[in-house]
Amino acid sequence: MKTFTGRTAAITGAGSGIGRALALRLSGQGCHLALADRDAAGLAETAALAGPQVRVTTTGLDVADEQAVYAWADTVVAEHGAVDLLVNNAGVALSGTVTGLSLDDYRWIMDINFWGVVYGTKAFLPHLEESGDGHVVNLSSVFGLAAQPLMSGYNASKYAVRGFTESLRQDLELTGSRVSATCVHPGGIKTNIARAARMDPSVADATGRSPQDASKEFEALFLTTPDRAARTILDGVLRDRRRVLIGPDAWAIDSMVRLLPTTYQRIVTGVVRSRRS
Repeated sequence: MKTFTGRTAAITGAGSGIGRALALRLSGQGCHLALADRDAAGLAETAALAGPQVRVTTTGLDVADEQAVYAWADTVVAEHGAVDLLVNNAGVALSGTVTGLSLDDYRWIMDINFWGVVYGTKAFLPHLEESGDGHVVNLSSVFGLAAQPLMSGYNASKYAVRGFTESLRQDLELTGSRVSATCVHPGGIKTNIARAARMDPSVADATGRSPQDASKEFEALFLTTPDRAARTILDGVLRDRRRVLIGPDAWAIDSMVRLLPTTYQRIVTGVVRSRRS
């Protein structure tokens, strides 16, 4: 894919954050948009901001609902005639110790962060093949490269997205497909994901801080704007990158894991322990 002009992009989690920023950047380049989110108000605002210069359709969607995702894919093609770019961006966060988190907590985050990506990819892949040179973008995280304490559910889901997408890319190459795939690993992006995260009381037991204070501290580390993230992602698509790192923190953590593949865990745990109140 060498241009977005005249193409159609389907984006989940488009009501805010990176999803909205992608929609605005793509519309500015003449790309038509099929936007989905559970947040109806945010989705409507994104559609309005995208402007009248491109065709924009919106769908209220829970990406954990398999049938709904497949229905959305068919609707996008019916409304736009084709789809060229899929961005599986929707995601949630979860914090807590393994002991503190319930199995339902793990199912909740995997259903959205991992299965939502699988459903989206499977539902849209035949349509992307028909476009001739389609592209799948799946959002993992810097925590799909390195683990940290209290984030086992989030880490598991984002490592799963990474493994799925890297294997998908190889499948596509092995079978001679004209569709490609990119796995994205954002560092701290200035979105509302931390405020919307589920935090188990075990976070306070392990850190000595309330979940609210822990969330604020985590959010203070966010370095990159959604617009910068969107620009980096789209540049990665045009360059057909296998992996896209976003933000200086993502590059630093990636380097740390390469240099200290197991020792980094002691370092991270030590930092968290040292900040215990």
